[in-house]
Amino acid sequence: MKLSVGIITYNEERILGKTLEAVRELADEIIIVDSNSSDKTVEIAESKGATVYTEDWKGFGPQKNSVIEKCKGEWILLIDADEVISEELKERIKTIIDGKNQYEVYEINRCSVCFGKELKYGGWSNQYATRLWKNGLVKVSDNLVHEEFETGSVKGRIKEKIYHHTYLTLSAYITRFDRYTTLGAEEYLKRGKKSSFFNIVINPFFKFIRMYIFRLGFLDGVEGLIIALFSGMYTMAKYFKLRELEKKSN
Repeated sequence: MKLSVGIITYNEERILGKTLEAVRELADEIIIVDSNSSDKTVEIAESKGATVYTEDWKGFGPQKNSVIEKCKGEWILLIDADEVISEELKERIKTIIDGKNQYEVYEINRCSVCFGKELKYGGWSNQYATRLWKNGLVKVSDNLVHEEFETGSVKGRIKEKIYHHTYLTLSAYITRFDRYTTLGAEEYLKRGKKSSFFNIVINPFFKFIRMYIFRLGFLDGVEGLIIALFSGMYTMAKYFKLRELEKKSN
């Protein structure tokens, strides 16, 4: 078995079908660990030939490690439920797993699509992320959110794109905003980080300026403005929630 595709899911019906269709002919197996989705996620996954395991939510890192442990392929492609590989990337992966490879761990060029538009500025384009490796060479950190990929191997880079369909609508953004800021605050508390006036008020302002001005987010139009504003608010909300958790723990 050459390639296992691994995905974690929770209420991902909006884009999962497209994600699975893109890897279906490439994968020898598709492994999904679902966290008790209440929508049609499991139904869609099984209709596309995926093997689905249902497990309680443990955090992004532990959940992804659970997927990795279940993959039997020589190579693993671990993607998010809202990431769709391009045709060019599909062909590149085929070449790598067929033996024409210089590395055993690869980062893939990850481009974000927000509100139906591909973002090319603001730090949202050409974000290389670890996605493909030989089985056994990568472990995911135990972070509740913003997990890290740990390996002792030198990483190669694949320039062909994977499209991250982050938010189809503003409502979808706001829903995830609340969940992710809560997880982020819990992770910060676990790591001993502290809230402060600087982190709650000043840091968010500079994050907006960095994304919108210095990283040219304004060139992405209205979408670039909205994403930069909410990115600053994300930092503010995360640290304010950390402040609330600190009060509860004292």
